[in-house]
Amino acid sequence: MSPTDEPAHHSSPPSAAPAALTKRPPAGRAVGQQAGPLVGTRVVELAGIGPAPFAAMLLGDLGADVVRVDRPAAPELSIEPRFDLANRNKRSVVVDLKAPGGPAAVLGLAARADIVIEGYRPGVAERLGVGPDHCRAVNPALVYGRMTGWGQDGPLAGTAGHDIGYIAAAGLLGMIGAPDGPPVVPANLLGDYAGGSLYLVVGVLAALLKARVAGAGQVVDAAIVDGAAHLTSVVRGMLAAGTWRDGRGSNLLDGACPYYGVYETGDGGWMAVGALEPKFYDTFVTLLGLTPAELPDRTAERNWPVLRSLFARRFKTAGRDEWAAVFEGTDACVAPVLSLSEAARHPHLAHRGTYTEAHGITQPAPAPRFSATPGALRRPPARPGAHNAEVARDWQVDALRQPTAPAEPGSGAREGDR
Repeated sequence: MSPTDEPAHHSSPPSAAPAALTKRPPAGRAVGQQAGPLVGTRVVELAGIGPAPFAAMLLGDLGADVVRVDRPAAPELSIEPRFDLANRNKRSVVVDLKAPGGPAAVLGLAARADIVIEGYRPGVAERLGVGPDHCRAVNPALVYGRMTGWGQDGPLAGTAGHDIGYIAAAGLLGMIGAPDGPPVVPANLLGDYAGGSLYLVVGVLAALLKARVAGAGQVVDAAIVDGAAHLTSVVRGMLAAGTWRDGRGSNLLDGACPYYGVYETGDGGWMAVGALEPKFYDTFVTLLGLTPAELPDRTAERNWPVLRSLFARRFKTAGRDEWAAVFEGTDACVAPVLSLSEAARHPHLAHRGTYTEAHGITQPAPAPRFSATPGALRRPPARPGAHNAEVARDWQVDALRQPTAPAEPGSGAREGDR
């Protein structure tokens, strides 16, 4: 949230031509079949949708050998496998957990793994014979990560749900939007991936560190409602201090403040403004064509509507790209609001290789970056069942040598929702 206090190096406005998308790994990004700080770590993912696959992808991006155990029937919400980026840097085996020998094949993997990840409803993995007790019986040092929406216990633990309901119950959805309008849905990024996947990854890696010291694994209960609620810790502190109002669109950082919000430009585009500190605010209003000393006191909330109106009128006088050129390279803390396609061509992101083209798809490169053991895009999204023989050989699990042919996407029901 806080920009650097070091002065920026001002440069001329960017040219109209978009930056080329990098097809080569920039500094800190590796290529090859072995790359990343988790090389040598083995992960088993019991296939599902949403945050658990994304968490396993993160581990794969960091070098872990991730084996995804797919079902014979694809999940209802799946897409064509070659486009499913959550399954990159993985190998896939198909195992029918309801068939004789299916659970034994998974337990064979678990016996050789460091981490198992599943995203079923509570009790489903146990009924299938691949729950934490089953897996840790064959591997006491195993870390067993469980990803759900509501958690492993509580009144709602056994009910279905999705991201929007979890962030609604945790208090996050009610924070986003204008005070006189409905809550704004932030895609499924805030609950599934921020409150879910990232907390699962932190949990299983912390448990793995402990297991390597103590020799015993443990179960990690990662619930989206818990992670999403944890994200509000700083806001909860401000609420307790009396510096945050418990209502959307009425605080410094939720769009109420005129120098921390978005403005429509003359061509229908949008600019994002985050000029919180006084010196950055002065730069912002000066480049906007206004005189700081002639404006109302910005610290008095009664003046916020007037300032917002002034800023809005100024932004309407030019197009988004024109304003972007005005603010580019300055300490005004202003940026154009870009689409996903435009973001991949942003000059700064292109320079860093934040987005890259790999296996025929434009996609985010692995993050974060490591100076000595960078991650890499080693494998394209795994086709279900494509690696049964390979994994059987590498992991020495002979039961995987007889794969079950996978069904087409959308043809099968899920074993259990999060």
